[in-house]
Amino acid sequence: MTRRTDDGSGIVTRKVALQILRSVYQERRMLSHLDLTAGLAAPERARAERLAQSVLRHTGRIDKLLSHYLERRPHPAAQNILRLGVVELLIDRSEAYGVVNAAVAIAKQARPTSGAAGLINAVLRKVDQEGHEIWAGLGPQTLPVWLRKAVGGAWGEAATRAIEAAHEAAAPIDITLRDPSAQPSFGERLPTGSIRLPRQTQVSGLDGYDEGAFWVQDAAAALPARLFGEVTDARVLDLCAAPGGKTLQLAAARAKVTALDLSPARLRRVDENLKRTGLSAQLVSGDVLEFSEAPWPMILLDAPCSASGTIRRHPDLPFVKSAREVEALTKLQMQMIDRAVSLLETGGRLVYCTCSLLPNEGENQIKAALKRHSDLQVMSIDAAALGVDPAWISAEGGLRILPHYWAENGGLDGFYMALLQKR
Repeated sequence: MTRRTDDGSGIVTRKVALQILRSVYQERRMLSHLDLTAGLAAPERARAERLAQSVLRHTGRIDKLLSHYLERRPHPAAQNILRLGVVELLIDRSEAYGVVNAAVAIAKQARPTSGAAGLINAVLRKVDQEGHEIWAGLGPQTLPVWLRKAVGGAWGEAATRAIEAAHEAAAPIDITLRDPSAQPSFGERLPTGSIRLPRQTQVSGLDGYDEGAFWVQDAAAALPARLFGEVTDARVLDLCAAPGGKTLQLAAARAKVTALDLSPARLRRVDENLKRTGLSAQLVSGDVLEFSEAPWPMILLDAPCSASGTIRRHPDLPFVKSAREVEALTKLQMQMIDRAVSLLETGGRLVYCTCSLLPNEGENQIKAALKRHSDLQVMSIDAAALGVDPAWISAEGGLRILPHYWAENGGLDGFYMALLQKR
């Protein structure tokens, strides 16, 4: 592979960041599916990825600021060059001369943007001179219109603004300990038991990583598996199990876990994590809607969803997901709940969860499931035992977490979870 290097100007790194932005904005591709930084040296690769993610995280506010200087939006490629320049000038606070010169040079190298080089030069110079004050007055704007309308309707304008602020602030790194009673020499222990680390932590370099003493898992995502309570020697079916954090939790708690996932590739990742941690589970590749082995005393369904609760760590999501896709997902969630109930033994317990901000993927799914299944009931959640605020318990008895909760400590992923029992 030919290694691409910068000559000190940062042109190559910036062009890779712009390629990433095009893939997300125009091609609607997730960052996790891209490999555009291959061939760059490690520092340049990290900078290209960071620049692109910073632009994605602040796109709404950036475009609002740029509208002060543009009569109409330029070609998408030129708009991306401007967005990148704003991040470098106002967030990174880089020296304006280098930022503007690099932006103009990149614009001149491509036909769609060559005619906008003068505009880019003028706008970025104005941004450097007066943009800081305008930027400070705009506030976070991270949600697309369709999602902001849904979130605002569910949680109100004040909460929506707080959620967007949490998205802009990005997410720290949380880890789950294989032995919850262990006392690591790093990080801050949250009330839920998760260990919180600074964002830039190199997790694989921490003491205990190679020995499998922990795995990366947001503190909110670590709660659903704990709703079961004691699981020692219990048979637990983990549906849609990959990437496997909940499987690892259940296995560490000495449950007999069967982890089912549609993707063999994603199951290989679960297998790798099991081997690193020294834990065991039966891995099954298959479709939840076709799985028929039954009955089970415990089932955990982490259903496919909009993932809108994870935007603070996946800033590309608002540009890839759509309202139409969410409608299809809610139908799939209903089908998966019905399948899980059919696999559950009488007296058995089902945990349903999604990393979504939307009630249609959480609270409303449970309300609808109770109407479809007269033999289901919602079990109470012990907030104190989980280490969460009792106010997070929702009206129907589930647990609703929003990204701005514990904002002073770095926030949480948006999540919904409920514990059900089959009578």
